[in-house]
Formats: sequence, C-alpha cells, structure tokens
Amino acid sequence: MGGDTRQRTARLTGRLAADLSGFRGVQRLAYECAEAVAAQLRPGVTEREAARMQREWLRQRGVRDWFHLPFAWFGDRTAFANLKIPLQFFPTNRQLEPGMPFILDMAPVHRGYAADIGYSGSLGLNPVQDRLMSDLRAHRELILGQVRERRPLREIYENVDRLMVRQGYANRHRAYPFGVIAHKIDRVRERRWSPTAFGFGVQSLKGLASDALHGHREGWSPLWSPYRFSDHAPQPGMWAVEPHLGFRGTGAKFEEILVVTDSRDPEESAFWLDDDLPHVRRWAEEKAA
Repeated sequence: MGGDTRQRTARLTGRLAADLSGFRGVQRLAYECAEAVAAQLRPGVTEREAARMQREWLRQRGVRDWFHLPFAWFGDRTAFANLKIPLQFFPTNRQLEPGMPFILDMAPVHRGYAADIGYSGSLGLNPVQDRLMSDLRAHRELILGQVRERRPLREIYENVDRLMVRQGYANRHRAYPFGVIAHKIDRVRERRWSPTAFGFGVQSLKGLASDALHGHREGWSPLWSPYRFSDHAPQPGMWAVEPHLGFRGTGAKFEEILVVTDSRDPEESAFWLDDDLPHVRRWAEEKAA
C-alpha cells in the first residue's frame, strides 16, 4: 500500500478504519488469485476452466460466499463482442490461444467483506491490449478527481465516455446490465451456507436491493450508470469501479474499490482503497521507464 494511503487510513478512526482494512484484505486476496491463475493459463484452457481455477483457489483460502462467481473472457469476448443478454456473459468453452487477450473477473466475500476486481492480461504479447491498459490510467485519475469535486455520477460517466472517444476507444462497460461503470459494495453477513442465484450471492443481492430501496427514498442509486437515476452526487461508501475499453475485438479494464466519505477534506472525501495493485504498479513502472 502506498504511503499516501497509509497516512490517510491512519487519520480515519473507528469503524471506517476497520472496514477499510477488511475490504483491502479481500481485494488483495482477489488480485493475488488473478495473478496466480493468469500464471497458470496455457493454450487450450477454456473460460469455464479459468473460472473454476479462480473458484478453487479462493475456496482453498477460506472464501465461501460471493458477490458474484468468477468470470473469464477470452479473445473478442474481452470487448464483449456480440454479448446481448446476461447469460452470454457467463464462461464458455472458448479456448485460449497464443497472443489472445483475457480478462478475469471475480467478486469474493471473505470474513464478511466483499470485493469485485477485474484483471486484464494476454497469453504472450498483445500490443493492442497493452496500449489499452496504459490508457486506462487516465480514466482512474479522471474518476477520482471528479468524485472529489462532487460532480454528479452521471456527469462523470459522460466525461469518461468523452475521454474514451478522444482516445479512439469504445465504451464496453455500457454493455453491462444497466450500463454500469460501478456499483456499491457493502459488508455481508457471514453464514454457514451461502447460496447463489444466477451467478450472484444471495446475501449480496439482498444488500444491493436494500441499498436500492433506501437510495430510491433519498434520491440516489447504488448503481453508477449513464441514466437519470445516477444523476446525483457521489454517495459515501465503497464503490467497485470498472472502466472498460474496447478496440477492434480487444478489451481491457481494471476494477477496484473507490472509497467515498463525507469528509470536507478533498483528499479524504474520496480515494482509491489501495495503490499497491497490479495495474497501478504497471503504470508506475511505465512512468519510471
């Protein structure tokens, strides 16, 4: 974790500081899983096998519940080519080939804390995806800056869109249900048996539904979308943010937790939960080169 994040966390006390530690722990666990599974991918591995590898790795480390079960997308499916209905997002028998891009996406719940992460890579060299990943850095900076300015979420979404257009890319998170670029996540009550429905953890879905009902009464939504229901200032809480770029059948994204508070201090009003993540380290190396 970067020095700025350590210092900021040290200034936060009580329940929030404890929660930040819990959310950071499960997010790091998920990224460790992504890196471990990515290192094991070989030609011929299918999306279903890659998703199963993620599930097994996490279950061996104590994960028993999910915000959603792991996904894997290979080739042009990383850009959500021809994905029209929710069932098409689930892992298929598409096989990985040399040079092919992939995205691993998982949302485990561990010790009552949830994370939702996205990891982009390729089997060997893929210059297009490399460029996409480099250009995602500007989106991370834009989102944080405008959340700190307390701009409406819908406006920030539109500005991310404009940045993609200037970069020459297509917005692929618009293909997600409700076109979301982010959603709120919360603590999840731990149970001995944690069922799933349509690939999502029932406990997490209940929490999201409760947030949606509560937010509707107060004029905000737990879904960050291009639609009118997201035309409000950033709501305090943990947001899993995932800008997703596409270019000619290749896609790339990151997904990580953005913390929003009610602090009047701009730096404490919003910050990325952890700066020691694979894509952030990658950008630091590129800047130093």
